[in-house]
Amino acid sequence: MTDETTKTGPDATAADTSADFAQDAAETVETAEPSQPDPVELLKAENGELRDRYLRLAAEMDNLRRRTERDVKDAKSYSVASFARDMLSVADNLRRTLDAIPADARASGDAGLNTLIEGVEMTERSMLSALERHGVRQLEPVGQKFDPNFHQAMFEVPNPEVPNNTVVQVVQAGFVIGDRVLRPAMVGVAKGGPKIVENAEQGANSPLDEKDA
Repeated sequence: MTDETTKTGPDATAADTSADFAQDAAETVETAEPSQPDPVELLKAENGELRDRYLRLAAEMDNLRRRTERDVKDAKSYSVASFARDMLSVADNLRRTLDAIPADARASGDAGLNTLIEGVEMTERSMLSALERHGVRQLEPVGQKFDPNFHQAMFEVPNPEVPNNTVVQVVQAGFVIGDRVLRPAMVGVAKGGPKIVENAEQGANSPLDEKDA
């Protein structure tokens, strides 16, 4: 048998088929078994993820601490708000009692009446001092620009000598506790004077107009 017969015969075909099968099998094995990731890179990725979790947890704990401190501070500052508001009614009654005494009765010099007046005034001062020790402070709005956050306009007073929207009279005293308004001051405001520049630029209306609106 010649070499050509050997190459072109059935054995050659079987050999070629076996070679192709072996090559396909090798490619299949390479495809089925991809290269494993680098352990160092895996550790780096895991370390980065743990670091991010730690930073987020630390930020949340810091925010929680700040909120807790603020809540505790507010609780200490404003826990007496309801009680203080009730005590303001008592202070109002003391002031009404003093305002109801006629001027001629005060000037009469009656010892008993003067003693009563002094006692009521002393009680009023003592109550206001006690409230102030607990963070309750009385507003002094006369001469200030009307501020709807702290004042409630009850009427307007024509007065060209005073800038417009200036508080000129207090009907009922206002109080704040800490940074919060416990009760706005009921006031009368000037009308007819020169306008305040800020209000003119902002196009602000009269406080009574704002109230009616």
